[in-house]
Amino acid sequence: MISGLLEGKRGVVFGVANQMSLAWGITEQIVGAGGQVALTYVNEAVEKRVKPLAESIGTELVLPCDVARDLEIEGLFATLERTWGKIDFVVHSVAYAHRDDLRGFFSQTTRSGFALAMDISVYSLIAITRCAVPLMKEGGSILTLSYLGARRAVPGYNVMGVAKAALESSVRYLAAELGEKGIRVNAVSSGPVKTLAASAVANFQKKLRAMDGLSPLRRNVTQEEVGKAALYLLSDLSSGVTGEIHFVDAGFNMVVSA
Repeated sequence: MISGLLEGKRGVVFGVANQMSLAWGITEQIVGAGGQVALTYVNEAVEKRVKPLAESIGTELVLPCDVARDLEIEGLFATLERTWGKIDFVVHSVAYAHRDDLRGFFSQTTRSGFALAMDISVYSLIAITRCAVPLMKEGGSILTLSYLGARRAVPGYNVMGVAKAALESSVRYLAAELGEKGIRVNAVSSGPVKTLAASAVANFQKKLRAMDGLSPLRRNVTQEEVGKAALYLLSDLSSGVTGEIHFVDAGFNMVVSA
């Protein structure tokens, strides 16, 4: 059943940086379930890493898009409309903050650094959704990625935690607005996974070790498990689910909440 779960479905995945990206784990699950994907890249360095990955799954649509630029987002979706006519899903796996704003004291976050983190990590979901909705002519699913730092003060996560909190709130507002169009908006809140983005978080290896000892499953979640959770939320299996934050963290949130 999984192999044909997204048969005939098409969509775009933002945020694949390399083969370790959560966005790539999601992409692999989409393709394995019969879906077609377009991938994006922000600059030439990322393009060089993404194109071979796209080739490995037979994806020809690898398109430039800087999510800080509205014209590039609009151009991307114009290309998708010309190519496919409509889309069924969007995966938003984009976040960024200055390294210094993640490693210092939260109170020392600069005004420009705060604005940058909110723009790239939060507003980009809104901008992407605005352009995606006209192409979701038969409804669809929009998915973003969050983290426990949106709800708890996680050491070293700092301004990104505040951005993820705003992202989760945006999920609820977008879900409330778009439900009548048959478009669902959800988030996967993943436990720590070794990715390029995670390397910027202070004491990340310590967080990985903590998961091993404190989570009910006594281990960290995997890229594949995050991909499977995303597949559920992108498919019709979750046809009655919207505005939700779906935790995939080996139960760590349950322990911290106790």
